[in-house]
Amino acid sequence: MIGNLRSVVLDCKHPAELARFYRKLLGGTVEDEDAGWSVLTDPQGLRLAFQLAPDHEPPKFPDTRGSQQIHLDITVGDIELAEPDVLRLGATRVKEAVGEDRFRVYRDPAGHTFCLVWGTEANTRGIVPDGPSAQSL
Repeated sequence: MIGNLRSVVLDCKHPAELARFYRKLLGGTVEDEDAGWSVLTDPQGLRLAFQLAPDHEPPKFPDTRGSQQIHLDITVGDIELAEPDVLRLGATRVKEAVGEDRFRVYRDPAGHTFCLVWGTEANTRGIVPDGPSAQSL
């Protein structure tokens, strides 16, 4: 081993706004270091950072000529409860996604794709509890 992963960093036009979207989705705390950099530390101590990229173009998905670049898989206990909450936060559903058996694809407010995943081993062992409703955040 050479090192340890510190953060996953997403480019976007509005780092602080996107950090707050993910705080409402995942919990944790946000630190805005400056106008170009915000960091979300989730309740497990994992870091998701957001970096200013003024010319950011969201990935096109699904698109056989393009790439998602990166996407996050977020486990939930009940998709029927989680989906309305994530849409209220500002996510949009990618209805063109194929093969959604135990996941659904969304875009965050900056256009990055992410999946809500359910029925995984982590869910069935109770590791990922249902969180509070996004309406209460």
